[in-house]
Amino acid sequence: MDETRNDLLLRGTAAAEPAFSHENHGQRFYRFPLSVRRLSGQADVLQVIATGEQLSHLLPLTGRRLEIQGQLRSFNNKSGQGSRLVISAFTRLLVETAGEDVNIIELKGAICKPPVLRRTPLGRCICDMMLAVNRRYGRADYLPCIAWGQVAMVTGQLPVGSTLALEGRVQSRVYTKVLDGVPQERTAYEVSIMRLQEDPS
Repeated sequence: MDETRNDLLLRGTAAAEPAFSHENHGQRFYRFPLSVRRLSGQADVLQVIATGEQLSHLLPLTGRRLEIQGQLRSFNNKSGQGSRLVISAFTRLLVETAGEDVNIIELKGAICKPPVLRRTPLGRCICDMMLAVNRRYGRADYLPCIAWGQVAMVTGQLPVGSTLALEGRVQSRVYTKVLDGVPQERTAYEVSIMRLQEDPS
Protein backbone atom coordinates (compact mmCIF):
# COMPACT_ATOMS: atom_id res chain seq x y z
CA MET A 1 0.00 0.00 0.00
CA ASP A 2 1.22 3.52 -0.76
CA GLU A 3 3.00 5.20 2.14
CA THR A 4 1.92 8.63 0.94
CA ARG A 5 -1.12 10.23 -0.69
CA ASN A 6 -2.08 13.79 -1.57
CA ASP A 7 -5.19 14.10 -3.77
CA LEU A 8 -7.20 17.33 -3.86
CA LEU A 9 -10.45 18.13 -5.68
CA LEU A 10 -11.82 21.68 -5.58
CA ARG A 11 -14.76 23.22 -7.38
CA GLY A 12 -15.58 26.89 -6.88
CA THR A 13 -15.43 30.43 -8.26
CA ALA A 14 -12.28 32.35 -9.16
CA ALA A 15 -12.24 35.43 -6.91
CA ALA A 16 -9.56 37.48 -8.72
CA GLU A 17 -7.24 37.53 -11.70
CA PRO A 18 -4.03 35.46 -11.47
CA ALA A 19 -0.80 37.13 -10.33
CA PHE A 20 2.72 35.91 -11.12
CA SER A 21 4.05 33.59 -8.40
CA HIS A 22 7.36 32.10 -9.54
CA GLU A 23 9.26 30.45 -12.37
CA ASN A 24 10.59 26.88 -12.26
CA HIS A 25 12.44 25.00 -15.02
CA GLY A 26 11.44 27.70 -17.50
CA GLN A 27 7.74 27.45 -16.64
CA ARG A 28 5.85 30.42 -15.20
CA PHE A 29 3.41 29.81 -12.35
CA TYR A 30 0.57 32.08 -11.26
CA ARG A 31 -1.47 32.34 -8.06
CA PHE A 32 -5.18 33.16 -7.74
CA PRO A 33 -7.87 32.85 -5.04
CA LEU A 34 -10.67 30.31 -5.42
CA SER A 35 -13.84 30.74 -3.36
CA VAL A 36 -15.40 27.41 -2.35
CA ARG A 37 -18.69 27.46 -0.43
CA ARG A 38 -19.34 25.18 2.53
CA LEU A 39 -22.77 23.65 3.19
CA SER A 40 -23.27 26.40 5.79
CA GLY A 41 -22.96 29.04 3.05
CA GLN A 42 -19.69 30.39 4.41
CA ALA A 43 -16.86 30.36 1.86
CA ASP A 44 -13.27 29.19 2.13
CA VAL A 45 -10.98 31.30 -0.05
CA LEU A 46 -8.07 29.09 -1.07
CA GLN A 47 -4.88 30.00 -2.91
CA VAL A 48 -4.35 28.10 -6.17
CA ILE A 49 -1.10 27.75 -8.16
CA ALA A 50 -1.40 27.05 -11.91
CA THR A 51 0.81 27.40 -14.97
CA GLY A 52 0.34 30.12 -17.55
CA GLU A 53 -0.50 27.41 -20.08
CA GLN A 54 -3.29 26.01 -17.86
CA LEU A 55 -4.77 29.49 -17.42
CA SER A 56 -4.33 30.89 -20.94
CA HIS A 57 -7.70 29.80 -22.38
CA LEU A 58 -9.65 30.80 -19.22
CA LEU A 59 -8.75 34.50 -19.05
CA PRO A 60 -10.27 36.73 -17.83
CA LEU A 61 -10.58 34.45 -14.79
CA THR A 62 -12.64 36.35 -12.20
CA GLY A 63 -16.11 34.88 -11.71
CA ARG A 64 -15.44 31.71 -13.69
CA ARG A 65 -16.56 28.40 -12.22
CA LEU A 66 -13.54 26.12 -12.06
CA GLU A 67 -12.67 22.55 -11.12
CA ILE A 68 -9.15 21.84 -9.91
CA GLN A 69 -7.52 18.46 -9.42
CA GLY A 70 -4.13 18.47 -7.80
CA GLN A 71 -2.32 18.45 -4.47
CA LEU A 72 -2.08 20.58 -1.35
CA ARG A 73 1.45 21.96 -1.10
CA SER A 74 3.41 23.85 1.54
CA PHE A 75 6.20 26.38 1.13
CA ASN A 76 8.42 27.80 3.87
CA ASN A 77 8.27 31.59 3.51
CA LYS A 78 11.61 33.07 4.61
CA SER A 79 10.87 36.66 3.55
CA GLY A 80 9.60 37.70 6.99
CA GLN A 81 6.39 39.00 5.41
CA GLY A 82 3.10 37.18 6.03
CA SER A 83 2.65 33.62 7.24
CA ARG A 84 5.76 31.48 7.69
CA LEU A 85 4.11 28.37 6.23
CA VAL A 86 2.38 29.09 2.90
CA ILE A 87 -0.29 26.55 1.88
CA SER A 88 -1.51 26.40 -1.73
CA ALA A 89 -3.48 24.12 -4.05
CA PHE A 90 -1.06 22.97 -6.78
CA THR A 91 -2.97 22.36 -10.01
CA ARG A 92 -2.54 19.26 -12.16
CA LEU A 93 -5.83 19.66 -14.06
CA LEU A 94 -7.82 22.89 -14.42
CA VAL A 95 -11.15 23.02 -16.29
CA GLU A 96 -14.25 25.19 -16.42
CA THR A 97 -17.29 23.57 -14.81
CA ALA A 98 -20.96 24.10 -14.07
CA GLY A 99 -21.01 21.76 -11.07
CA GLU A 100 -21.70 22.57 -7.43
CA ASP A 101 -18.90 23.56 -5.04
CA VAL A 102 -16.69 20.67 -3.90
CA ASN A 103 -13.81 20.58 -1.42
CA ILE A 104 -12.34 17.10 -0.82
CA ILE A 105 -8.81 16.09 0.09
CA GLU A 106 -7.33 12.67 0.78
CA LEU A 107 -3.98 12.57 2.56
CA LYS A 108 -1.66 9.91 3.86
CA GLY A 109 1.50 10.85 5.69
CA ALA A 110 3.30 10.86 9.01
CA ILE A 111 2.62 12.95 12.10
CA CYS A 112 5.75 15.07 12.49
CA LYS A 113 4.99 17.03 15.70
CA PRO A 114 3.27 15.96 18.94
CA PRO A 115 -0.52 16.43 18.44
CA VAL A 116 -2.12 19.08 20.67
CA LEU A 117 -5.41 17.93 22.21
CA ARG A 118 -7.62 20.61 23.80
CA ARG A 119 -11.24 21.39 24.58
CA THR A 120 -13.52 24.25 23.59
CA PRO A 121 -15.24 26.26 26.37
CA LEU A 122 -18.28 24.04 25.70
CA GLY A 123 -16.19 20.89 26.24
CA ARG A 124 -15.78 19.70 22.66
CA CYS A 125 -12.45 17.99 21.86
CA ILE A 126 -10.15 19.49 19.23
CA CYS A 127 -6.79 18.14 18.08
CA ASP A 128 -4.22 20.14 16.09
CA MET A 129 -1.47 18.23 14.30
CA MET A 130 1.10 18.58 11.52
CA LEU A 131 1.19 15.92 8.80
CA ALA A 132 4.29 15.39 6.65
CA VAL A 133 3.32 14.07 3.20
CA ASN A 134 6.26 13.00 1.04
CA ARG A 135 6.61 14.06 -2.57
CA ARG A 136 8.90 12.40 -5.04
CA TYR A 137 12.59 13.35 -5.02
CA GLY A 138 12.86 13.47 -1.23
CA ARG A 139 10.78 16.58 -0.55
CA ALA A 140 7.76 16.75 1.72
CA ASP A 141 4.76 18.99 2.33
CA TYR A 142 3.97 19.94 5.93
CA LEU A 143 0.21 20.34 6.26
CA PRO A 144 -1.63 21.61 9.37
CA CYS A 145 -4.64 19.43 10.22
CA ILE A 146 -7.46 19.78 12.75
CA ALA A 147 -9.80 17.08 14.07
CA TRP A 148 -12.93 17.28 16.20
CA GLY A 149 -14.81 15.02 18.59
CA GLN A 150 -14.04 11.30 18.49
CA VAL A 151 -11.49 11.69 15.68
CA ALA A 152 -9.68 14.27 17.85
CA MET A 153 -9.60 11.80 20.76
CA VAL A 154 -8.01 9.13 18.52
CA THR A 155 -5.44 11.37 16.81
CA GLY A 156 -4.53 13.18 20.03
CA GLN A 157 -3.05 9.94 21.42
CA LEU A 158 -0.79 9.22 18.43
CA PRO A 159 2.99 9.47 18.78
CA VAL A 160 5.21 11.34 16.35
CA GLY A 161 5.98 9.15 13.33
CA SER A 162 2.53 7.54 13.21
CA THR A 163 1.08 7.06 9.73
CA LEU A 164 -2.28 8.79 9.25
CA ALA A 165 -4.66 8.37 6.28
CA LEU A 166 -7.60 10.74 6.19
CA GLU A 167 -10.33 12.43 4.19
CA GLY A 168 -11.23 16.04 4.83
CA ARG A 169 -11.53 19.50 3.35
CA VAL A 170 -9.22 22.51 3.13
CA GLN A 171 -10.45 25.47 5.11
CA SER A 172 -9.34 29.08 5.47
CA ARG A 173 -9.44 30.96 8.75
CA VAL A 174 -8.87 34.71 9.21
CA TYR A 175 -7.07 35.82 12.38
CA THR A 176 -5.36 38.95 13.72
CA LYS A 177 -1.67 39.05 14.63
CA VAL A 178 -0.15 42.05 16.42
CA LEU A 179 3.33 43.04 15.20
CA ASP A 180 5.09 46.00 16.83
CA GLY A 181 1.76 47.06 18.29
CA VAL A 182 0.04 47.07 14.88
CA PRO A 183 -2.73 44.48 14.30
CA GLN A 184 -2.47 42.65 10.98
CA GLU A 185 -5.18 40.48 9.47
CA ARG A 186 -3.86 37.15 8.18
CA THR A 187 -5.33 33.96 6.77
CA ALA A 188 -4.40 30.47 7.97
CA TYR A 189 -5.12 27.32 5.97
CA GLU A 190 -5.63 23.86 7.45
CA VAL A 191 -7.15 20.49 6.62
CA SER A 192 -10.32 19.82 8.59
CA ILE A 193 -10.45 16.02 9.04
CA MET A 194 -13.85 14.49 8.34
CA ARG A 195 -12.88 10.83 8.76
CA LEU A 196 -9.91 8.52 9.10
CA GLN A 197 -9.56 6.11 6.18
CA GLU A 198 -7.79 3.34 8.07
CA ASP A 199 -6.51 2.61 11.56
CA PRO A 200 -3.49 4.82 12.37
CA SER A 201 -0.22 2.91 12.74
